[in-house]
This record gives sequence, structure tokens and C-alpha cells, in this order.
Amino acid sequence: MTSTARAYAAPSPTEPLISTTIERRDVGPRDVLIDIAYSGVCHSDIHTVRGEWGPIAYPQVVGHEIVGTVSEVGAEVTRYAPGDRVGVGCMVNSCRECVNCLAGMENYCLKGNTGTYASVDRDGTITQGGYSTHVVVDEDFVLRVPESIPYESAAPLLCAGITTYSPLAHWNARPGTKVAVVGMGGLGHMAVKIAHAMGAEVTVLSQSLSKKDDGLRFGADHYFATSDASTFETLANSFDLIINTVSAPIDLQQYLSLLSLDGTMVNVGAPAEPLPISVFALMGNRRSFAASGIGSIAETQEMLDFCAEHGIAPETELISADAINDAYERVLTSDVRYRFVIDAATI
Repeated sequence: MTSTARAYAAPSPTEPLISTTIERRDVGPRDVLIDIAYSGVCHSDIHTVRGEWGPIAYPQVVGHEIVGTVSEVGAEVTRYAPGDRVGVGCMVNSCRECVNCLAGMENYCLKGNTGTYASVDRDGTITQGGYSTHVVVDEDFVLRVPESIPYESAAPLLCAGITTYSPLAHWNARPGTKVAVVGMGGLGHMAVKIAHAMGAEVTVLSQSLSKKDDGLRFGADHYFATSDASTFETLANSFDLIINTVSAPIDLQQYLSLLSLDGTMVNVGAPAEPLPISVFALMGNRRSFAASGIGSIAETQEMLDFCAEHGIAPETELISADAINDAYERVLTSDVRYRFVIDAATI
């Protein structure tokens, strides 16, 4: 059996999203039915529906920053009950058998985790995301959202939050660590807040100084404009860790030159174009270039609890569903501070 949900879907790579209905599977023994309250708008949503990361099946409902309330649980569910405040991030299943899944790193499932949207689900259907009124998810991929995190702001933590928390935690940002954040958008502003809470000395590297006041308010110690060529001379060999949040090509050699001995630059932005890199840019200071993708379910819960403990929440702009297409255009021109969140009651 299935149930019908209202949703906003992309009918093709070139058409605006439209109001429609989709089918959700019936609640199975280990499933949780979630009435969606809010869904964040991620740049990944735009890349996906416009076919920039490869072909997908249409119509497609995106959205992988989801918070809502449990309305029904399957007979074998043990961790959640109706009324619980929960979230769903970028994945809803994995093989659970490979070495990475067994190590609790299902986000790096060797067979490919099942994305919250545009993936083939366990029943052979294409997953549909959070721009909808409700969703059915296996309890193992549901997160508990602490009450102290503002409900209408919590959704972006399920992608922007964990995408920046994971590399900061993995590369051990801490007091005494010098961290640079490239870009001050949806991901970047979360990286600043989280790195600051971890005790690191934080520098923002942005194209201009237009968001400097915000960056300093969020916890940055320093703020530089990358459009100023002297920035790269001033900051040469300065950072232990650089988190690049930009989903567009940048001059990697310039940024790698900012790493100190044994420093690492981690890409969390995902541009559609390849990023050329020179080995010589790495050799000079035994630098490393890496990439990081979301986080495991356990790490995502750790991130939510960390944000609750430290009073961290994304900066959001609440929109109605009929404003989604306008929001997409504003994301592409960086006209948002700093994450759009859809009020699912308007879908």
C-alpha cells in the first residue's frame, strides 16, 4: 500500500518546479512516518534537478534537509514514537554489509548509500525528497532533533551542518588550530560557527568584504577578501586546515599556498567541473588535498547534540513553497543569508 503526499517537483532539467502529488510507501515494520514541518534548500538540490551532476529520472522531488514530527511507527521500531521531533538528512539507506557500513560509516557505503532523493530505493522506486508534506524512512536513518534547536532553523543542519562538522571533527579542529573557511554561504557560515565552537582560530576567505560583519558575529577571528591579490601573500603558509565550501571552480594552487607544514585543504563544495591540481603545490609544505562528503548517522547525531550544547543554529529565511523557484535564482546569485527553509505547511 502507498499514501499520497503533496510535493513540489522538477518536471525536467529546464522547467520550474511545480506543485504535484507523489506516492509514499506504506509504513513497514522498521519504518517511521514523518510529517514534514520544514525543508531546507541546498545548492545540491539545484545541481540535481538541473542535471548538472548527471541524468536523473523526472519528475523529481528534492530536499535532503528535513525536520518534522513522527506521526506513525512500524511494529519493530524501538527508538521513536509519535510526537518525537526528528530529522532526515542526505541518505535513507545503505547496503549495511560492506566494510564501511559495518564500521558505522554508511555515508561511504561501498555500494553507494541510498540518497534521500534521486536514488533507487530498496523497492526499486526512485527516492523523492523533502519538498513534500510527509516521508517514510527506515528508523536507522532518522535523527533526533534536540528541543533547544529552533524548529524552523534546524533543517539545514541535516546537510550544511554535518557537511562542515564532519571534516572539522575528522581533521581535529581545536584550540590552537588555525582554520580558514572559503566562502560565506550556506555551508560557509555553518563552518565558521562550528569551528569557532570547537575552539579554533577562524579566518573567512570570501570574494569581498560584504559579509564581514556577519562573519565576525558568527565567530570568525579574521576576514579577508580573495579579490585582493595581497590576501594570498599576507596569509601564505598560515593555516592548518582549509574548508572549501564553494561549489564553483577556484584556483586551487592559490589556496594550497596558504597551508602551513602538513596542512590540509578539504573540499566540501561540489562543483560540476573538474578541479585541476598541481602536485608541486602539495610538495612544497607536505600539504594534503582532500574531500569530505556528509557524515555517518552517528556523526550527524553527534553534530546535532554539539549544536544544541553550543547554541548553534543556521541563519535562515523562511519561504512558502510557491517561492521555491525564485529562491533557486537567489541561491545562484548568492542573494540569501544564509539558507532558505520551506514551510511545508504551504506545500
